[in-house]
Amino acid sequence: MVNEGKPAGVVPVKNWLRIPDGTKVRCRVEGYEGAIDGLTAIVQGTSLNPDGKTQYRVNVGEPNRKLAAEQDLLIVADRDGLVIVHKAKIEYRRYVTERLHGMFTEDRFVAPL
Repeated sequence: MVNEGKPAGVVPVKNWLRIPDGTKVRCRVEGYEGAIDGLTAIVQGTSLNPDGKTQYRVNVGEPNRKLAAEQDLLIVADRDGLVIVHKAKIEYRRYVTERLHGMFTEDRFVAPL
């Protein structure tokens, strides 16, 4: 059976947890930093999120956005190790930090530029 609309070898993950909007990230390929600004559905391509159908929109400065798949992103954390989330209270940042540490290996967390 042909998997129409999805690249070969991509198996969507049903329990995928996305990186929350506002989380500061760095693209490991291009080196830019910005904040997650939602998801964009991609009809076809090889670099997709684990859901097999989206990429993250990364706000790199108004009005500019870039698209990136999860595997291309590093999560930016402050000197105390807390993930940086735009306009978020410390309690929420702690929650997001815990959750993301449960999803990603330690090498995916970096200090800001």
